[in-house]
Amino acid sequence: MADFRLEAETRTEFGKGSARRTRRAGRVPAVLYGHGQDVVHLSLPALEFAAVLRNGGTNALITVVLDGTEHLTLAKAVQRDPLTRVHEHVDLLAVRRGEKTTVDVPIVVVGQPAPDSIPNHQLNTVSIEADATKLPDSIEVDITGREAGQGITAGDLALPAGSTLITDPEALVIGFLGAPSAEALEAELAEAEAEAGIEREESDEAAEGAGEGDIVPEPLDQGSGESMDSAEKSADNG
Repeated sequence: MADFRLEAETRTEFGKGSARRTRRAGRVPAVLYGHGQDVVHLSLPALEFAAVLRNGGTNALITVVLDGTEHLTLAKAVQRDPLTRVHEHVDLLAVRRGEKTTVDVPIVVVGQPAPDSIPNHQLNTVSIEADATKLPDSIEVDITGREAGQGITAGDLALPAGSTLITDPEALVIGFLGAPSAEALEAELAEAEAEAGIEREESDEAAEGAGEGDIVPEPLDQGSGESMDSAEKSADNG
């Protein structure tokens, strides 16, 4: 697991206005807590912090250097603007090497299920307890060949050595459903339309029939542009 290093600055002003000024200056407001120490208000360089999460994941181990003192930390809570994706605030938990800590680890799915099976994802993360310096970036789940009814629970996951599962072992991580047939989908659609009061239009073939009753236009005389029958009637009247 990579160990990242960030230079922090102490914050002496607080509130929304101060936080906005900090972000405009290219830094992320943060707090550092843990091990019974008082909460420390600081800021981190925004671009470097974003790179840590991008390259090390949400459980990256971060050495925060503040006023010449190093603090080994984990980002326990990261607030991010849903539109701009700017990091707005970070909660940093102080940890020690060899110390156990609880984190949520993302689930990464690999492989493809059986052809007639559809995966149904229930959990995107699971909670584990592990050494703060040996936290996994993710937990891989192979679903190759899985068929309907062959669900994967948290207890089925292969955890890193020394890790303990905190999530309920019986919690379903990924379930598998049988793929519906075309007939079943058509019946379901027809039922939904009926409940909504939607009447289906006849198909083109049903509407046209076998060609009976079609109106055939009369052939036009090449010279006058009138139909043959109209030309004959004109001749008789003449």
